[in-house]
Amino acid sequence: MKTLRFVIDYGKEHISFNVIYADRKTIEIAVHPDTQVFVKAPAGTSLRDIKIRVQKRFRWIIKQINYFKQFEPKIPRRYVGGETHIFLGRQYRLKIIKDKEGGVKLKGAYFFVTTANPHDRQKIKNLFDAWYKDHARSIFTRRLELCLHSAKKLSIQSPNIKLRKFRKRWGSCGSSGDIMLNTELVKTPLYCIDYVIMHELCHKKVPYHNKRFYQLLGKYMPDWEKRKRRLEMSVI
Repeated sequence: MKTLRFVIDYGKEHISFNVIYADRKTIEIAVHPDTQVFVKAPAGTSLRDIKIRVQKRFRWIIKQINYFKQFEPKIPRRYVGGETHIFLGRQYRLKIIKDKEGGVKLKGAYFFVTTANPHDRQKIKNLFDAWYKDHARSIFTRRLELCLHSAKKLSIQSPNIKLRKFRKRWGSCGSSGDIMLNTELVKTPLYCIDYVIMHELCHKKVPYHNKRFYQLLGKYMPDWEKRKRRLEMSVI
């Protein structure tokens, strides 16, 4: 899916935005946590119509950008002892232990990493990535079962979960019916994970972010806005 980039001026301010043409009926504007603006538009929509829609939402877009700017950018991990790592919304300190067997264990307030070379940061990162992915798969599967039970009136067949390393989103509902979830989501609280899963389940009934979609989401998760705000604090 091709993405086009444009800039629009409004008074003394300007906004850069990305346009994605897709098989849809309406124009949707979204501001991602990294402050990038994305516009999804029906195939064949003129740039003029898209710019008019962006101009109408200009103040809202600026407000969203300023909201995300208040959160500090994510500091790159160094994978050294004493560093803080997150799991299910809680922080844990890293302890590195020299040992022939490589692995990661979570105990008490610490992540214990064993490795033959404590100074090999890439190896430690790889161990962490594997640990997170393994736990993400089992946790997401359990939370999906709970969400399906809560929304059983939707009569949705249990979809397959696929893990992805998205740069700008937490999840998506594929045309194949699979739900794709960002592995990084396992670092957020369980109620945020549930929100993303329920969001994608509702998309299986209503593909677009319209009034009907949010009514459906609100029916099965009345506090979804609170969960969404908390999730937005977790910059990918």
